[in-house]
Amino acid sequence: MSSNSFAYNEQSGGGEATELGQEATSTISPSGAFGLFSSDMKKNEDLKQMLESNKDSAKLDAMKRIVGMIAKGKNASELFPAVVKNVASKNIEIKKLVYVYLVRYAEEQQDLALLSISTFQRALKDPNQLIRASALRVLSSIRVPIIVPIMMLAIKEASADLSPYVRKNAAHAIQKLYSLDPEQKEMLIEIIEKLLKDKSTLVAGSVVMAFEEVCPDRIDLIHKNYRKLCNLLVDVEEWGQVVIIHMLTRYARTQFVSPWRQGDVLEDNEKDFYDSDEEQKEKADKRKRPYAMDPDHRLLIRNTKPLLQSRNAAVVMAVAQLYWHIAPKSEAGIISKSLVRLLRSSREVQYIVLQNIATMSIQRKGMFEPYLKSFYVRSTDATMIKILKLEILTNLANEANISTLLREFQTYVKSQDKQFAAATIQTIGRCATSITEVSDTCLNGLVCLLSNRDEIVVAESVVVIKKLLQMQPMQHGEIIKHMAKLLDSITVPVARASILWLIGENCERVPKIAPDVLRKTAKSFTSEDDLVKLQILNLGAKLYLTNSKQTKLLTQYILNLGKYDQNYDIRDRTRFIRQLIVPNEKSGALSKYAKKIFLAQKPAPLLESPFKDRDHFQLGTLSHTLNTKATGYLELSNWPEVAPDPSVRNVEVIELAKEWTPAGKAKKENPDKKFYSESEEEEDSSESSSDSESESGSESGEDEEDDRSGDSAEDSGESGSEPEAGKGRAATRSRARGRGDSKDVDKEKENSKTSESSSGESSSIEESSSDSESESESESESESRKVTKEKEKKTKQERNPLTKDVSLLDLDDFNLVSTPVALPTPALSPSLIADLEGLNLSATSSVISVSTPVFVPGKTHVLLHRMSGKGLAAHYFFPRQPCIFGDKMVSVQITLNNTTDQKIENIHVGGKKLPMGMQMHVFNPIESLEPAGSITVSMGIDFCDSTQTASFQLCTKDDCFSVNIQPPVGELLLPVAMSEKDFKKEQGMLSGMNETSTTIIAAPQNFASSVILQKIVNVANVGVVPSGQDNIHRYEELKFQAL
Repeated sequence: MSSNSFAYNEQSGGGEATELGQEATSTISPSGAFGLFSSDMKKNEDLKQMLESNKDSAKLDAMKRIVGMIAKGKNASELFPAVVKNVASKNIEIKKLVYVYLVRYAEEQQDLALLSISTFQRALKDPNQLIRASALRVLSSIRVPIIVPIMMLAIKEASADLSPYVRKNAAHAIQKLYSLDPEQKEMLIEIIEKLLKDKSTLVAGSVVMAFEEVCPDRIDLIHKNYRKLCNLLVDVEEWGQVVIIHMLTRYARTQFVSPWRQGDVLEDNEKDFYDSDEEQKEKADKRKRPYAMDPDHRLLIRNTKPLLQSRNAAVVMAVAQLYWHIAPKSEAGIISKSLVRLLRSSREVQYIVLQNIATMSIQRKGMFEPYLKSFYVRSTDATMIKILKLEILTNLANEANISTLLREFQTYVKSQDKQFAAATIQTIGRCATSITEVSDTCLNGLVCLLSNRDEIVVAESVVVIKKLLQMQPMQHGEIIKHMAKLLDSITVPVARASILWLIGENCERVPKIAPDVLRKTAKSFTSEDDLVKLQILNLGAKLYLTNSKQTKLLTQYILNLGKYDQNYDIRDRTRFIRQLIVPNEKSGALSKYAKKIFLAQKPAPLLESPFKDRDHFQLGTLSHTLNTKATGYLELSNWPEVAPDPSVRNVEVIELAKEWTPAGKAKKENPDKKFYSESEEEEDSSESSSDSESESGSESGEDEEDDRSGDSAEDSGESGSEPEAGKGRAATRSRARGRGDSKDVDKEKENSKTSESSSGESSSIEESSSDSESESESESESESRKVTKEKEKKTKQERNPLTKDVSLLDLDDFNLVSTPVALPTPALSPSLIADLEGLNLSATSSVISVSTPVFVPGKTHVLLHRMSGKGLAAHYFFPRQPCIFGDKMVSVQITLNNTTDQKIENIHVGGKKLPMGMQMHVFNPIESLEPAGSITVSMGIDFCDSTQTASFQLCTKDDCFSVNIQPPVGELLLPVAMSEKDFKKEQGMLSGMNETSTTIIAAPQNFASSVILQKIVNVANVGVVPSGQDNIHRYEELKFQAL
């Protein structure tokens, strides 16, 4: 007995004991060796002792074994307290394994994990990148809402880490945090936007996955990174390649026009009958117009093609679906060979690939016809694989290969796999319906199968023959008679029901056989299946109407049996038929039409592929596999009729290309003025297709500033000196001075080649046309300008950081070009102004940088009341965002509401009554606003640094209403970020006339820092300056005029 129990213990628990670090000779007592439960207690105690040991080698050994347990799926949660104690170990190897363990069990043991949060936070600053990344993984695995702020801070820091591995883990943590607290979405989107600009291939896949999880509809975040992702795709890890390809597929469907459109237009000739000759000629010209693929569209297709040779089946499948959904049909054929190659993989991969091939082969047979033999069924294939291959063979069948396929099908019918044999018979029926030349051959072959010994084969043949006979019933009376004879031997309910239905439909063609069949089935009615009973009732009704002499009593007998049947469907059918065919006093008007109802011509069944309806799902997705919309599925959008603006993808590329121009060459184009230059936009499009990898982060910020400052010094050196419009403390600048200075700058940059109008149009004049002349001038005058350059270079370098910081606001298209206004030039000469400003303010400009708003109040102001506007209501508010229409303008958002029950048409801004110097950029006219409809539009107003009212008319098609907008003082400011030291320095340089003091009496509860901050930022768009004293709060702002 003891030996048996010892052997049992060795088999059941001995292996585990070895894995868990037990040493039987030293640790297992004789009594414990024969117990069923003591070994479990002992193994954990042993590991706990090793984890509490003073030796790192013992701890490391224990952790390796514990991680081994986890890898084998065994529960090691009991060891959590002992493992957590080692989280602060100085041994890096132990610490790595501890973090691996904690990632697995932190969610289950949340309370214990929270005790170590301070350790995780310290580890986030560890010199080892693996420790930093592991700490972030553990922190994001603790699913407790209370630590969301800590997780957010950790993710922000990790997203700026120097190690790409840590940034990759930050992208993974974004998804976990979003699932824990979806309210953090906006902040997470900012981090995603930052990580999307990362050039590391290690980060690309992870951040795109985070993008797909958090904000898949924010396509605008992809624009600037599109080319970079296309070029990095080949070097990204395989998991990331799949995610990026699926995302780029959706992106391409929204940004490019259909490459298939040309073929569709050529086939559309339906309306030509009513068109005149000229109209037909115009249409013909339109059809002949060649399709020009967008270079970015071509870039995606070209860069994914090499991945068709990937060893990873998921990557090949992802590229295949991309080609299927966005490539021209003439180029999609290259994916067929790669997909056929995947059929040598495991059966799971084969199943998914065959499903997708089945969908493709319905629409484009030619793609897979050369590989027909690859879809022949092997005896070793699983049933599900065999049926899918049959489906594909059926889709590829045509007049040329049908004879070969039918011979192949004859072999399949003899298979021992009955489900596969039945599917083959259905396939033969589909081939008979799709290829009329072999219909008779298929039908005769199926009739031969009726004599098969296998009942399942016979039953399936009967069902298929029934469907085929529905298509041509007049020609096959003999087959119906033959099937009637089989009724006695066939027991499968579906087959018996099919035979009865055929006889009932053709009862007039077999008048002698039909009554006898009814007699036989009447005897076995009570023992038949419900499906067969319903067909017996139908057969009796049809014979009662066509041959009542022979079958009247039989039919009444069957109706009486059905009246008391256990199934309510049969009882209902019996009552219905009796009232319809047996005339009595209660019979309604329908009795007259009973024969037409029962013996009406039935439509022939349509034998279609079960994959026909799956093409609206994206290939390779779970939804396509299941043929139902899965959770999280993102539908592919339809191709746009007109391609969106392609320039959104090359904004960043252009800036960087200009900044990296070699320092030896003088650049004659101001990168800040590119937004409105048409010639430069044409230049952009030519550079964009070849220079997609030139995007970089902020690594070259100082070099770029030097380049810009040097360039602007060269541009202005020809006239000796220039006024410096953007320099000094912006809050003390006057509007006239700023406008006049920018105007002079533009004049000198044009080298006096073009005369300026009184309205100051120089800020938007194209500079590319004068490149050749300016270059020749720079060569001839280079010697004379050297001294001037050196004098002005320092001044320029200190002035440009302000310009750069302003241009890097949230809006990428924020324009630094001043809106042209005719104003008098300053009385002092430009050179004297530059010298004076350089002496006074050059040391202070570098500390000023515009930041994002601390708070955006949601308060709205009534612009037009619905009673005054005859149903049109308008409200406005200040979003505190940089205005895209001009750097000196305040952004105003107006919401228009139609409160009437009629459409309001042509809403636009009419006459304007603005004070001197004030400017307004109006919104585009709105064609119509539906009843109860609402629309929000943006305007830009330059209030000239004052609170004067901007009056204008808001007009519709029929009326005009006078309205006005008056800005609060706090909305004329921009928030500034600076240190406390710089703030004090700037404050000390203010003159007394710029200082104001007042006393405010507040309740005690309003003395808290958060309350004071909320009150101030609610009324003024200011930035918060860090303060070392609790009782002093400092805020800094920048006037719009200083820009």
